[in-house]
Amino acid sequence: MSILCIMDNGFEELEAVGTIALLRRAGITIDVAAVHGHEATGRFELTFSNLKSLDEVDVDAYEGVFLPGGPHYQKIEQNDKVKGILKSFFEKGKLTAAICAGPTVLGHLGILKGKNYTCFTSMNEDFGGTYVDQYVVVDGNLITGRSAAASIDMAFAIIAYVNGKDACEQVKNSVYYY
Repeated sequence: MSILCIMDNGFEELEAVGTIALLRRAGITIDVAAVHGHEATGRFELTFSNLKSLDEVDVDAYEGVFLPGGPHYQKIEQNDKVKGILKSFFEKGKLTAAICAGPTVLGHLGILKGKNYTCFTSMNEDFGGTYVDQYVVVDGNLITGRSAAASIDMAFAIIAYVNGKDACEQVKNSVYYY
């Protein structure tokens, strides 16, 4: 399975880097696309360069999408292309994963309606689903994470979804998770 990670300036570095690194450790292809150009700078001024440009990406080549949180969510919510990708992936039954402020974007798109989910606690609104107060929630093809502290568990939930629980356990053991 190949996953597309979408970032704009202001993304949360820990949520992006932690998740990307663990998914790659598990052998999952995850490509990172910048909303504008070929780089994105996080909220703590770490810049990712040599990224794919979202304008040049064939989104149909991916079976999943991952949206890290951070202040970039405000820009994401204003971007019709990104919102269309998120909604399309979910409606097609493809993996749709978001953490921290990211699930709020999904909620505003109606994706969380009737679903169990989590998000950054203070950003929870009445999205028409059931907010679950835990680090990570999996509901079908939807995986949501609460905060930067949940980054590792978020990655493991995606790994288990894509590669199965045994493969996830192997990665957990390789990083001495227990």
